[in-house]
Amino acid sequence: MGRWSRRLAPLLVGFAGIAGAQRVLDVGCGTGNLSFCLVQNPEIASVTGIDFSPAYIEHAKRHSDDARLSFQVGDACALPFPDASFDHALSMLVLPFIPQPQRAVRELQRITRAGGTVAAATWDTGGGLITYRMLFDTAAMLDPDGHALRAQAYARPMRRPGELARAWRDAGFTDVVQDMRTIRMDFTSFADFWAPAEGNDGPIAEYVNALDPEARTQLRSAVELAYLEGEQDGARSYAATAWVVKGKAS
Repeated sequence: MGRWSRRLAPLLVGFAGIAGAQRVLDVGCGTGNLSFCLVQNPEIASVTGIDFSPAYIEHAKRHSDDARLSFQVGDACALPFPDASFDHALSMLVLPFIPQPQRAVRELQRITRAGGTVAAATWDTGGGLITYRMLFDTAAMLDPDGHALRAQAYARPMRRPGELARAWRDAGFTDVVQDMRTIRMDFTSFADFWAPAEGNDGPIAEYVNALDPEARTQLRSAVELAYLEGEQDGARSYAATAWVVKGKAS
């Protein structure tokens, strides 16, 4: 997701409307794309990124050359910061993967000062993420385990209309707004499209790597047909829509 989160990050920052701040928190920062985007604003004095994965945090640290940035390992459901210690907080593409996402939202409320903005984004996997549908729907057609994987992926919380806004209101945020933002996912070829499926991260890669060679070849061939659409291999571009939400801490 790294290359796509780089495209989504400025859209989330723009939606949040954060003009400047002393301290901003990026929860579930992954490899740091949202944090790197935030410090492009010289009016933001410091950005702290926190993630559950030590590997992601080490990657973010290695690629950070801005003194205003800091990264640390931590749990979104038990943020290691005092109450009201940040002016604003953001979270991108991580809430559906947290075992207790509503608890994480309450933590975002707790660590943000009153009146500060808390914003987040999650993919609309139900219909707004075409690449996922191509892979998951094909897997579901070929394999009962693929069907279970698709059901699990689409049932993750905070990915359906209104779910983010409801979570924000339940946590006590005011002036809650939910909207959508869309990027393009561009690929140079089917090999470029398929490569993440045989990588190391994410539910698709986990599923594909568990298949026996014959089943993996069958899935790859079927997904390739969807990608080619009866034409020659080459570049393709797909829309990818994310839900975005923001609210004021109270």
